[in-house]
Amino acid sequence: MCLAIPGKVVETYDQGGLRMARVQFGGIVREACLEYLPETQAGEYVLVHVGFAITRVDEVEAERTYQALKELDQLNELDAPLVDEVEAAESPVSRFIKGSKYDEIP
Repeated sequence: MCLAIPGKVVETYDQGGLRMARVQFGGIVREACLEYLPETQAGEYVLVHVGFAITRVDEVEAERTYQALKELDQLNELDAPLVDEVEAAESPVSRFIKGSKYDEIP
């Protein structure tokens, strides 16, 4: 099941013409796109779904929702490696494929 997870915006910035943020979820910080909520500022709370901030919430609602998701063991996606971490941990097979004719999509 895909859920929106509440987090605190700790920084906002532009990246390639997109409004982005670093959002803290408990002790984990991830990037999120703010294009749906471009007026969002650092210190505010947002619900993030698949990397997009989709709505703002107050701190009390964010904490209540985060704790409910934690109790239901629904915060597993926060444990998923970042793209950079995945690339750094590539297997020898994936490195071989990248350097071969199979690297191209027909």
